[in-house]
Amino acid sequence: MKILAIETSCDDTGIAILDVRKDNSFKVLSNIVSSQIKVHAKYGGVYPVMAKREHQRNLAPVLQKALEKAMLLKVQKLEISSKKLEVLNKILEREPELAKKLISFFKKYRKPNIDLIAVTNGPGLEPCLWVGVNFAKAISYFWNIPIVDVNHIKAHIFVNMLGDKKIKELKQKDFPALCLVVSGGHTQLFLMRDLGKYEIIGETRDDAAGECFDKCAKILDLGYPGGPIISKLAQKSDRSPTPIKLPRPMINTKDYDFSFSGLKTAVLYADRKVKIKNAKYKKEMASEIQQAIIDVLIKKTLKAVKDFNVKTLILGGGVTANKELKKQFATAVKNLIIQRVELFVPPANLSTDNALMTAVAGYFRRNKKIAWQKLEANANLRVE
Repeated sequence: MKILAIETSCDDTGIAILDVRKDNSFKVLSNIVSSQIKVHAKYGGVYPVMAKREHQRNLAPVLQKALEKAMLLKVQKLEISSKKLEVLNKILEREPELAKKLISFFKKYRKPNIDLIAVTNGPGLEPCLWVGVNFAKAISYFWNIPIVDVNHIKAHIFVNMLGDKKIKELKQKDFPALCLVVSGGHTQLFLMRDLGKYEIIGETRDDAAGECFDKCAKILDLGYPGGPIISKLAQKSDRSPTPIKLPRPMINTKDYDFSFSGLKTAVLYADRKVKIKNAKYKKEMASEIQQAIIDVLIKKTLKAVKDFNVKTLILGGGVTANKELKKQFATAVKNLIIQRVELFVPPANLSTDNALMTAVAGYFRRNKKIAWQKLEANANLRVE
């Protein structure tokens, strides 16, 4: 089975092609991501309208690259009937630039050997999601390929299927599992009593951890995206612990929820008091911001691990690309005295948004196909 996956939940345009063999092993045929960082960097964050525009520009070229790398791109000139053109233009009436590029693509290339389309339909930025959803609908209609919708949060977990350790190899003895998804838009803890059975037990009440990184970096005039920049500066700090002290919001509450808005505010107030903002200060501040976020994530997660007698801990999301976070999580899990917990963390290149994770999650929804006419984006889609 070959799966074509599409990801446009935020500012990365991703298309991947995954081959699932008869023994249920995965072979990655292509995983193309077109980043919009340069577009949004000068604003210090993602502007949905601009991101939507870039997705319109990028999707058709990225599709071509993905099919070409997978060796599935075959030239065949085709005349499209007026009826089909009318339907395609109707599907993509909100994305006229994309419609023009995709119709041109259809005229030039034959239908590839694809068995299923998987597309992220939420959660995320609504204008961005709709571009990917409508793109998928147009392809499903024109090439007559079945389609499944994919929850972006679940995809961040399912991408762990592709590592040396694969969560699909978990047995009943490895449950319950605890999943922590931590990214620019999401910080959630959910309990998984079996593969695919979820229960949200905690989430952020305001800013997500990745959002906090970005906002703190903006306060310090470090650039965008904030996470990688703060992580790099923190590595250069030669004082640990630093003389700067920031709060760890909600770290000792009895629930499993998070809050990072107060940390951002503390950084703002602390920065206003500093007169000399040299390189040394920025390194120390970056180190303390990073450690504050890591401390909260680990403390809350390990509380849930102990309270629910968790056997497996699965991480996902862009913030898990942070080397220090991975290192400290591994140490914390290893030092657990009472219970043995298996830790799964995706490689850095699969932690951030990509369509390969959508493809893997789509495979496990292969029996839940929907008519393309019924496919819709849902910016506030929850894990069920």
